[in-house]
Amino acid sequence: MFCKKCGADNPESAVTCYACGEPLASIEQPRQPMEPKPDNYLVWSILATLFCCLIPGIVAIVYAAQVDTKWMMGDYAGAREAAKTARTWTLVAFILGLAGIIAYIIIFAIYAVFIAAAMRGID
Repeated sequence: MFCKKCGADNPESAVTCYACGEPLASIEQPRQPMEPKPDNYLVWSILATLFCCLIPGIVAIVYAAQVDTKWMMGDYAGAREAAKTARTWTLVAFILGLAGIIAYIIIFAIYAVFIAAAMRGID
């Protein structure tokens, strides 16, 4: 590798010129994030889809799958936003599933009370 300043011949692995000390090539460092990769909530999204509420769970899975891809491409803000959205949809799925279970228990309890009252009225 030849130095652009003095023309000296340097080995290919050299970072600076041996003759004049001029940097030979600007080595571009990959842009590193200042914070760790956000959680993608993929496992929670899948569990919410299977056990709680299907549609919000699927939306959560879609956003959770985007987190790693965006992070690897260097779109750190997009990865954080996708993680935040995946978390929100996962919570929505869990809350709707929990509300459904509570509603089922209440309806079952009311039904049991009416059946018990009807059975007492028959005697």
